[in-house]
Amino acid sequence: MTTRDKLKTFLEAPLFNFVILGVILFNAALMGLETSAEVMARAGTLISALDTICLVIFVAELLAKLYADGPRFFRSGWNVFDFIIIAIALLPDAHGLSVLRAMRVLRVMRVVSVAPSLRRVVEGFITALPGMASVFLLMAMIFYVAAVMATQLFGADFPDKFGTLPAAALTLFQVMTLEGWAGDVVRPVMEVHPYAWTFFLPFILVTTFAVVNLLVGLIVNSMQEAAESDKKAAEDRNQQALLDRLDRIEAMLKR
Repeated sequence: MTTRDKLKTFLEAPLFNFVILGVILFNAALMGLETSAEVMARAGTLISALDTICLVIFVAELLAKLYADGPRFFRSGWNVFDFIIIAIALLPDAHGLSVLRAMRVLRVMRVVSVAPSLRRVVEGFITALPGMASVFLLMAMIFYVAAVMATQLFGADFPDKFGTLPAAALTLFQVMTLEGWAGDVVRPVMEVHPYAWTFFLPFILVTTFAVVNLLVGLIVNSMQEAAESDKKAAEDRNQQALLDRLDRIEAMLKR
């Protein structure tokens, strides 16, 4: 086994991933402490030093992966994700780039690339995007039709909520989220238009309980497919590792 293979095995070991996960969470806590002026006044030097140590660990891990994988490193989307986050953290906090200091908190997002369960969630979400686009288009059509109807029905009496098409769409979005929909929107409207419930109830049933749940179903289905894909990939890796081991044993016996 070559040095690169040994290093790759070490980097993929569960214990190493747990250590990196611990460093990420510790670094996240440090960045939270940096938002407190009182804490920074007392222990700012120590916190900055610990933050630098965490960054050095991340850079060392990244360089080790680059050496172990070679050009294949950039074939993995998660490796590219880690590379971009670390690169942002290394950029100088100069004039015009002060926003980059705030973006250092993106290092917390590396938890996603380290934890397999979180990776499956993100991969499932990304896989569901094409189907979600169709659902969002359907949602946009429903909102447009409902906003036009609401503006014509209730705009004259409630100009602040339904006076314009954008205002009506925003109000209907509030109704869809069920945030104060009855007390703030529907009941006041029904005092003037008693039969307004015949408009709002179908809208809620279609958007909140049908279309939104359809989105959830797409994401859950994609997550299941991603989990099955990961399981199959793990089985293939184990099978390949077993075949490689048998080949090495066979080569040793031939000697």
